[in-house]
Amino acid sequence: MGLGGCILLIGAGAILTFGTDWQMRSVNLDVVGAIMMIVGVIGVVAFTSIAKRRRVVVPSSTPLIDEERDRRL
Repeated sequence: MGLGGCILLIGAGAILTFGTDWQMRSVNLDVVGAIMMIVGVIGVVAFTSIAKRRRVVVPSSTPLIDEERDRRL
């Protein structure tokens, strides 16, 4: 799940928890919304930690000169 899906879960969970007043006999929508928000936050944290590990440092294109090697030649 990408970052957009996680944010969507957080938003839908917030709407269910804070924005509705529907009553269902077998399902508590406040709990379902809170669970969705928690899963969304966990997804955001996991996504950002994985994205940090994927960053690759690209070496510069200018060649480094080894002065020690040049003195020996």
